[in-house]
Amino acid sequence: MSLYSIGEVARICGINPVTLRAWQRRYGLLKPQRSEGGHRLFDDNDIDTIRTILSWINRGVPVGQVRALLEGSVAPLPSGWSHSEQRLLTALQESSMHKVRQLLAELGREYPAMALINNVIRPLRNRLGSGGPSLNLLRHLLDGMLIEHAVMCMNAARKKPGVRVLLMGWGEMDSTELWLEAIIRSEEGVQIDLLPQPVDEPYLENLNVHQILMWSEGRLTRVQKNKLAQWHAQGIPVQLLGSSVLLNEAEEPHDTQGQ
Repeated sequence: MSLYSIGEVARICGINPVTLRAWQRRYGLLKPQRSEGGHRLFDDNDIDTIRTILSWINRGVPVGQVRALLEGSVAPLPSGWSHSEQRLLTALQESSMHKVRQLLAELGREYPAMALINNVIRPLRNRLGSGGPSLNLLRHLLDGMLIEHAVMCMNAARKKPGVRVLLMGWGEMDSTELWLEAIIRSEEGVQIDLLPQPVDEPYLENLNVHQILMWSEGRLTRVQKNKLAQWHAQGIPVQLLGSSVLLNEAEEPHDTQGQ
């Protein structure tokens, strides 16, 4: 049976090595072997276990309950994500910024970044953004903590080898989404440089980066579509992110029929 290092397992399963260590040390979910030098070694059974854990987590099961699920001794709770969301909301309502920071770090160790952001952070931001001035203030406080957390994730990613990527916004958008995307990409080992404010007319021709991630919301204007096509024709490595991707794809069949 093949043996894999923690870095190899992280790449295979799409998960941060820090999270794997937390699952082992704090929750006893994994029992890797050790090399003569003391390094963790995982086999194919461990990889299957990790994928099972991820499937439970993606369904909203709290990490603390996963061990009992793996052992078949309990039924899953249906509200794991909402519980994490409520913990963050309570800390914000109590003006406990230190607790918010602690929770973001704790949840960041326990859950894959994409799952955490899609199932906890984005729903909480939406909830706070539609609840009047007092809750909107809490959303701004949360955004500050998220930006701080993103910077730590970005700095940690830069300590290891990785491709260099520029992340920026194009046109009117929620700029906090850039920082959330930076958290996700940093966990993947990407070295992120980020423009904190969106740009209306990006000039990309002289940038020396492996890839440009361009976040855009809403339908692209004709000028934007032409500009995107021009960048691709020039070989500029631009990848579109945000709701514009889905809207653009939905329009493509209609554009083809009209030609």
